[in-house]
Amino acid sequence: MAQGFCLTGKSDTVQESRAEEKSGRAEEFRKPGLEPREAAARLKPAAETLAAWYQENARALPWRTNPTPYRVWISEIMLQQTRIEAVIPYYQRFLAEIPDVRALAEIPEERLLKLWEGLGYYSRARNLQKAARICQEQYGGKLPGSFPELIKLPGIGPYTAGAIASIAFGEKCPSADGNVVRVLSRLLAAYPDNLPDKPAAQKAFGAVVREIMEKTSLYPGTVNESLMELGETVCLPNGKPLCGACPVSALCLSCRNGTQELFPPEIPKKKRRVEERTVFLLTDGEKLCLHKRPPQGLLASLWELPACDGYLTQQEAEAYIGKILGAPVRAVPAGTGKHIFTHLEWHMTGYRVECPGSLENYGEALSAAGFCAVDRQEIGQDYAIPSAFSRWSEFWASEPSAESAKKIP
Repeated sequence: MAQGFCLTGKSDTVQESRAEEKSGRAEEFRKPGLEPREAAARLKPAAETLAAWYQENARALPWRTNPTPYRVWISEIMLQQTRIEAVIPYYQRFLAEIPDVRALAEIPEERLLKLWEGLGYYSRARNLQKAARICQEQYGGKLPGSFPELIKLPGIGPYTAGAIASIAFGEKCPSADGNVVRVLSRLLAAYPDNLPDKPAAQKAFGAVVREIMEKTSLYPGTVNESLMELGETVCLPNGKPLCGACPVSALCLSCRNGTQELFPPEIPKKKRRVEERTVFLLTDGEKLCLHKRPPQGLLASLWELPACDGYLTQQEAEAYIGKILGAPVRAVPAGTGKHIFTHLEWHMTGYRVECPGSLENYGEALSAAGFCAVDRQEIGQDYAIPSAFSRWSEFWASEPSAESAKKIP
């Protein structure tokens, strides 16, 4: 059964206190069980106005030029958990080297991960390649043209499938992200009761978007993109919408009642687990040691700087690496860093560890520890190192060899 809409208890209290000074028109949205069809009917004028605004004011983004299924797909995957401004150069570089499904299916994984380096969430890149190979084998080197087929591909969920299907193929499919939830909940001054999490909210408001598509002659992709554009540029989060620049502010109930900051209500986030780690910049001044992570789990199969659990003192760090090499070493504190994953935080302290002599003299010991020695040029061109370690790896890579023993500031 479709999720009904009603005001949250918090917004009820606020609107009741303002009922006399406001028009009171939000009262019509108080009744529980406001269904998606009814919500869509109320939103139809706003959707049509918003579509016209989008046609005139949409930002010029590279994936909006010639929105082929492949280009839309790559952009939507890159934009997951990543800001638009950060994605643009990655997207352009990626498309220049991997212009189509066949090229994506055939590129070596190490090179794919190197192109992805800095975007994070590397499983996205691997799933792209898995999906591309399926498309090569089953769909003639093209993405399938329907939501049910798209969602079967690795790494493509309801939101991404809806974006590709609506923008590239014109299928009436919602693509409801947090921006869409925010825009619609503010327009309606309403929010479904008892939603446990963000995916549930996106599904509930997605049903409204689907009904809007059914009730208008608007191109489905335009419906989705106009809502997202408004949420990204005008109807901003954290109670700071730019209502004076909004093309549908006259139709927005929360704007009319001054309750924009209440929608959507915040869903409490789970506290992230914290892990303390010690990172080693193990070098002889010319080469740097890397370690390949396990093929399963966090940052699977990516190269990292050698590390261990817990914070080590300088003496403990020297003993740890000295035991691996079978020789005394000197460790110099190299600063601290923090990296945030979705459900986990790494709090790290680093040491620059001087290897006595060339790393090539310790090949057997390094191999036994799962380490390999790599020179500067190789790291820059061939090895994808997660951004969690960039504070240390970028410093080392940028230092002239003669200065490589310098302490990290």
